[in-house]
Amino acid sequence: MRNYPTLLMLPAIFQSVAVLSDELVFHRKRGLPRWERLGHPLDTLSVVACLLWLLTRPFTPHALAIYVLLALFSTLLVTKDEWVHASHCPPGEHWLHSILFALHPMMLGAAAGLWFLAVDGKDSGLFFPVIGAQAALAASFAVYQAVYWNFRDRRSRA
Repeated sequence: MRNYPTLLMLPAIFQSVAVLSDELVFHRKRGLPRWERLGHPLDTLSVVACLLWLLTRPFTPHALAIYVLLALFSTLLVTKDEWVHASHCPPGEHWLHSILFALHPMMLGAAAGLWFLAVDGKDSGLFFPVIGAQAALAASFAVYQAVYWNFRDRRSRA
């Protein structure tokens, strides 16, 4: 099916919308305590590491195995704060986090799917521009998270 590469971009698009909603609606409203100000950029950097792995390695069984480990680590890392969120977040934010937790491994799996299609010659030239843009946007978002929440936001930092 010719639309596979396009369909594989959907989890990243949905995840981006959900992450921006979390950031611009919930985080801006309540502010972030120190553990989130430090942890969120690390979560985002774990995604960047996964995407950079794909961009810098040919698709081989060994490279795929390492990618799976990186993706599993990233997927577990983003859940690290959820037990603490119980006392800090409203129900809507919890629901949005559940959506993000579902989309995270889908997005990483879809990126691996694009990686495979690029090797198989079925990606229509989308792999490097799409994954490269996604990595650049994620890295930029990590920088924003670190700078905005640790240097620009003047609210109380409990």
